[in-house]
Amino acid sequence: MNDKTLRKFLLWAFVLAWPLQALASWLALNEALPAALRQSAFTLVMAVSMFAPLAALLLAKIPLRTIGWKLNLRGNVGRYLAAWLVPIALVALGAALFYAIFPAAFDASASSYFSTLPEEALQAYEAQGLSRGLLIIVSILGAVSYAPFINILFSLGEEAGWRGYLYPRLKERFGKTRGRLLAGVIWGVWHWPVIILAGYEYGLDYLGAPVAGPLLFCVFTVAIGTLLDWLYEKTGSIWAASLGHGAINAVANLPVMFLVASYADRSILGPFANGLIGGLPLILLAAAVLAKKDAGGDQENLP
Repeated sequence: MNDKTLRKFLLWAFVLAWPLQALASWLALNEALPAALRQSAFTLVMAVSMFAPLAALLLAKIPLRTIGWKLNLRGNVGRYLAAWLVPIALVALGAALFYAIFPAAFDASASSYFSTLPEEALQAYEAQGLSRGLLIIVSILGAVSYAPFINILFSLGEEAGWRGYLYPRLKERFGKTRGRLLAGVIWGVWHWPVIILAGYEYGLDYLGAPVAGPLLFCVFTVAIGTLLDWLYEKTGSIWAASLGHGAINAVANLPVMFLVASYADRSILGPFANGLIGGLPLILLAAAVLAKKDAGGDQENLP
């Protein structure tokens, strides 16, 4: 492993992304801007920041041909299906667990969610025959069907850098398990500015703020990073990992649609998949993958 090249990659990945996350945070919290503009501007800047790891590869002069650009569908259709459907199932299971523990937090009418939408937009939907219940169904169907595939266009920017380069290099140096753990923490820290400044994922007033959120998010990135790396290893394709990443991004916010507003300060627990309870299925599956790899040794062939 070339330590100098690795350091260059990490430096560029953070130098490019952190200012963008700071800008996105400022946009999200700038009350001088209309709410709709704040949200759209935040989303756009964050989408651009997702390409920082890919740009870091180019700036560190790392050959992109080593990333694994072939789909390799032959013999891997089941793994691609897993990349698409397993993240959705894990998010659903985690949300179900959270709402089972806190049944009073569940609102089937999603009234808190709809209260955040402009009244004009809701009236326009209703004029088209889209009731609130139908809007929920449409949102869920879109998130679990086509959205993961659209999200590949953005998640690829991260996956090329993380799973395509960082994970193999750290596993080469530290062994499979420790390499995955370290890479997952790095990936989590990469998100810290927007978590701390804008309340990304957990809000700003959750239990344990502002320390618990960034730390727990690293647990989440270690877990999901392990599963995405497993997909990358088994398929030899960055597209499988990108699909898994795109799938979890597509459905991550669905559980909060049904959250009662008074429980928003418990986001550190769930229903998000990066909460302590909401993320339990994801964490347990990742732990099983890590344990299996330990049993088989740390020297499996890298992509």
